[in-house]
Amino acid sequence: MTDNKLDIIVFGATSFVGQIITRYMHEQFADGSIKWAIAGRSPSKLQSLSDTIGLAGVEQILANASDETALKQMCDRTKVVMSTVGPYALYGDLLVKACATTGTHYCDLTGEPQWIRKMQSRHEADAERSGARIVHCCGFDSIPSDLGVHFLQKHSVQRFGQACNTIDMRVVSMKGGASGGTIASMINMVKEAVSDAELRRELKDPYSLCPPSHPFAVPQKEVKIEYDKAYGGWIAPFIMAGINTRVVHRSNALSGNGYGTDFRYEEAVATKGKGMARATTWGANALMVGLAVPPVRWLLETVVLPKPGEGPSEKAQREGGFELMFLGSTPKGDTLRCRVTGDRDPGYGSTAKMLSQAAACLAKDVPDKVPGGFWTPATILGDRLIDRLEANAGLTFELLS
Repeated sequence: MTDNKLDIIVFGATSFVGQIITRYMHEQFADGSIKWAIAGRSPSKLQSLSDTIGLAGVEQILANASDETALKQMCDRTKVVMSTVGPYALYGDLLVKACATTGTHYCDLTGEPQWIRKMQSRHEADAERSGARIVHCCGFDSIPSDLGVHFLQKHSVQRFGQACNTIDMRVVSMKGGASGGTIASMINMVKEAVSDAELRRELKDPYSLCPPSHPFAVPQKEVKIEYDKAYGGWIAPFIMAGINTRVVHRSNALSGNGYGTDFRYEEAVATKGKGMARATTWGANALMVGLAVPPVRWLLETVVLPKPGEGPSEKAQREGGFELMFLGSTPKGDTLRCRVTGDRDPGYGSTAKMLSQAAACLAKDVPDKVPGGFWTPATILGDRLIDRLEANAGLTFELLS
């Protein structure tokens, strides 16, 4: 890397989450420890954002997600590209290709497993050759899950001499508003699955993001409405488990099966009683069924659900937060618990800080000897990112007695 290269470019800086990230970057790295710039397709919007926040000295770079030449020129300017431009399945392909071929590191907020798998199959060889480190899922999906498991396993090995072969994550609390960008990604994935039988089969495979040579064959439990004796309360399916569990299993594979070839992992929402568990499950199921039916989907998109560019207010972001509990057990029967918390709404306030610190960690903390390829937050950033998140992003990782 040449000395005049930027450390990070925020691509999609004028998007809803991009603006939150830009404000955070401005506050967090005012000391000049990170050299960064903002990028997007609209010069007027970039200038307006710069003027609003007061980004004197922060460069503005023009690039469109559909312009491969401009994307490669952008990549040549920086060590890391941080992308907020989604749905990634619609707008993310060329940027990942540009990063993989130019040796530029990359991180994003995607929660779209079908797109991640396509990117792995198309561009992993290029990333390995160029040295580009590609890290998807650096927001609420899936940093708390991936690093929560990593944190618990580290302490399990230290305390018991072996990793937990079973871990259950419970969403104890989660407060925050939904956004149009997240909804748009969900809608696009449902549209793809409705017309593609192979994709529907893929979305049922808990190991779909693992390398093809992975040895895992243990059936994973399907979470249903039930009383969880270990947690001590009723649980219901968690809508984000579909991406989080796959990232955790990929981390296991990339770490040399460090969690074991018989590792089981599940995520669920802890609810206040059986009735709330039923309501949570029925509500999520109704939404997914509605999105699969074109007339109902149109109604939801146009009348009910937030549109791209919309999201929770600053007040809602500040007042939000989350608490996750991880319950692990080893093959010998030893048990361990940890808690992960965040001090802002999970989808935006906390996610903006998580992605920014992941990009900073990727730019500054990863040793040069680490090869290129498609990594997970736990396998390439791990303890380094936990330290950053606890120091600068309002997250806590706590081992429980």
